[in-house]
Amino acid sequence: MRISILEDDPDQLALLKRWLSDDGHDVHGYLTGRDAMKHAGRESFDLFVLDWQVPDVSGADVLMWLRSNVSKQVPVLFVTVRDSEQDIVFALENGADDYMVKPARRQELLARVHALLRRAYPREEEKLLAFPPFEIDVARGEIRRGGERIELTPKEFELTVVLFRNVGRLLSRGHLQEAVWGRSGDLVTRTVDTHVSQVRKKLDLRTETGFRVVPIYNYGYRLEQVGEGASSAA
Repeated sequence: MRISILEDDPDQLALLKRWLSDDGHDVHGYLTGRDAMKHAGRESFDLFVLDWQVPDVSGADVLMWLRSNVSKQVPVLFVTVRDSEQDIVFALENGADDYMVKPARRQELLARVHALLRRAYPREEEKLLAFPPFEIDVARGEIRRGGERIELTPKEFELTVVLFRNVGRLLSRGHLQEAVWGRSGDLVTRTVDTHVSQVRKKLDLRTETGFRVVPIYNYGYRLEQVGEGASSAA
């Protein structure tokens, strides 16, 4: 999963990034609140980890900005030295999903991250995805529409799985790139656009068939379910 960390201590940031990267996540770290906010406005993330006491914009202000401008659903975990009941209650009542007091312990941090991601993205654990008329067998690398198999390249299939696991959610190009191709500096943005176009064509994703891919200029894509069942997917 894609995680953003706000932590003004470079050594602590490096430690948190290593723990989460070793756990299989794509991790982006920021030393200032403004930098974290700038990237959160340009890119999508699956989880935000916030320190409270940072030099410019406090973690509490970043939290409220995220909830007002980015997403009310993406989970937020505070990892901070502030341990008063008043601070914990403030964070939780203003949109944080969990709160840890430093010093952070590796196994506890990973357990809390796993719990937050599991609750927020239950489809990530599913190996069979049903979005009529589509059925996706993740383990076998197969997708069918109305029982008929659709031939996709491996990367097209991975991209399809990411899109359907996130129906209704806006994903940045960078997010899609890391989810499918990893953090490759050689990959051009056009590669993502080309694969999205191929998936849209091969799956016939359009309003008339129940799903459509909506491009968001200078940002990314959102797979939308239209017609019957749209509300349950949102």
